[in-house]
Amino acid sequence: MKKLILILVTVLTAVSCSEDRLADLNQNIKDPASVSGESLFISAEKNAVDQVITLNVNDNNTKLWAQYLQESTYTDESNYDQTGRSIPLSQWSTMYKDVLKDLDEASKIISETTYSTPDLVAAKPNKLAIIEILTVYSYSILVETFGDVPYSEALDPDNLSPKYDDGITVYKDLVTRLTAATNSLNTGAGSFDSADDNIYSGNVAQWKVFANSLKLRMGMLLSDADNTLAQSIVESAVQAGVMTSSADNANYSYSSSDPNTNPMHVDLVLSGRQDFVAAVTITDMMNALEDPRRPLYFTTVDGLYVGGEIGSTSGYASHSHLSAKVEAATAPGVLLDYAEVEFLLSEAAARIYGVGGDAKSHYDAGITESILWWGGTQGEVDTYLARAGVDYDTAIANSTATTPWKEVIGNQRWLALFNRGLESWTSIRRLDYPIMAVPSEAVSGYPNRYTYPVLEQTLNGTSYDAASAAIGGDIAETKLFFDRL
Repeated sequence: MKKLILILVTVLTAVSCSEDRLADLNQNIKDPASVSGESLFISAEKNAVDQVITLNVNDNNTKLWAQYLQESTYTDESNYDQTGRSIPLSQWSTMYKDVLKDLDEASKIISETTYSTPDLVAAKPNKLAIIEILTVYSYSILVETFGDVPYSEALDPDNLSPKYDDGITVYKDLVTRLTAATNSLNTGAGSFDSADDNIYSGNVAQWKVFANSLKLRMGMLLSDADNTLAQSIVESAVQAGVMTSSADNANYSYSSSDPNTNPMHVDLVLSGRQDFVAAVTITDMMNALEDPRRPLYFTTVDGLYVGGEIGSTSGYASHSHLSAKVEAATAPGVLLDYAEVEFLLSEAAARIYGVGGDAKSHYDAGITESILWWGGTQGEVDTYLARAGVDYDTAIANSTATTPWKEVIGNQRWLALFNRGLESWTSIRRLDYPIMAVPSEAVSGYPNRYTYPVLEQTLNGTSYDAASAAIGGDIAETKLFFDRL
C-alpha cells in the first residue's frame, strides 16, 4: 500500500512539474512583464520629434511644401501628391498610436505608481503635467494638419468609430489644458530623470518656459479666427514667461550612433541616397538678400547656390544640397526655439498686442538669433540687418502687400524656420508669405491641409463623412479655421 501511494505521489509530482515547465515555455522572457510610465514617455517624446522633423517622403512632405527642398528624381511629393505614399496615414497613425496613446498610458501608469522616496513622490505631479504639455503639443499638430480630428472620443480601444471634433473648439480646449498644466508645475520639485527626457532632462523650469512659448504660438494661430481671445492668450503667455535665449530651445538630443541618430541623417547619409537638393524658392531669396546663412544651410555648385525648379527633376550634382551641419547625426530635433518666439512677438506687436517692445525690435532679435544659432557672426548680422530688403522699416515701406508686416515678418520667419517643415508650412498658410512657386506638374493647388487617411473612409465612414462636410470638403485646398483671411 505504501508503495502504491509513493508511486501515485511521484506521478502527480511529475505531471505538476511538467505543467510548470510548459507554463514557463509559454512565458515571454524577452519583453518586460510591465512597462514604466517613464519609458512610455520618452518613447512618445522620440516618436513625436522624429515625425515632426523627418524628411522621409513616406512620413512627412512639409519641407518640400515649404519649398526648402526639391526632389532630385521622384517628384510626386513636390507636386503635392498626398496619396501615392499614404502620407496622411503616417502622420495620423504616428501621432495617435505612437505618441498620444503612449502618453495616455504613461499618465495612467504614473498616476497609479507608488513611489518609494519623498523626492520621487514630489516629482510625480510634475511628470503628469509634462505629459499633459506634450499631449497638448501633439494634438495641436494634428489639428493644424487636418482640421477636425477625433479628440473627445480618441484613444479608446473599445471605440473604433470615434467622432471628429470641431478643430477650433479642440484648439481652444487645448489652450485651457495647457494653461492648467503649466500652472501646476512646481519648479521646486523634480520630474523625469535625464535618461527619461531627451528635451529638457527633466528640468521643470524649462518645461514651463516651453509651455508658455507653445501657448504664445497657439494664441497667435488663433489671431485671424478669434482676435480677442488670441490677444488674451498671447499676453497671458508672455506675462508668464516665454523663451528669452537659445538656452530655452526645445531641442531633442540625438545620438551619434544608429538607431538613435537624427532621422535626417538616416534619410540623407545612412540611406546612401541622393534624393533632395535645395529648392529654387529659398535659394533665390537668400541669394537676393546675400543671406549669411547660405553656407550653413547648403553646399555650393561652382561657388553658387543653385536651387532646383519646383516639381521638376533636379540633378543632385548640378544643384546645391543640404550642408553637413544639417545632415549631422547629432543635429538637434527642434520643436520650438527662441528665434521663432521673437518672430511671434514681432507679429503680436504688429497686431498691437501688449507684449512689450515693437515689431521691429523683435523682428531684429529673431533674425539675429537665427544667424548666430546656425553659426554666423555678429558682423554678418549687422550687415544683413542693414540691407534694404531686410531692414524692417525699409522693407515695410517698399512692400506692395495689403498687410506689409505679414510679408516682411513672414519672409524672414520662413528663412529662420529652415528645416522645420511642419511649423514653416503652418506659417506660410497663416501669413500667406513667402509666396510659393507653382510646381511644374502640381496635382492640386497649394496644400492647406493633409487630406484624411483613406483608411478612415472605410473604417470610420460615418464620422469621416461628417468631418469632411464640416470643414468644407476633404481636399488639399480646403482652408482650416486659422487660415480664412
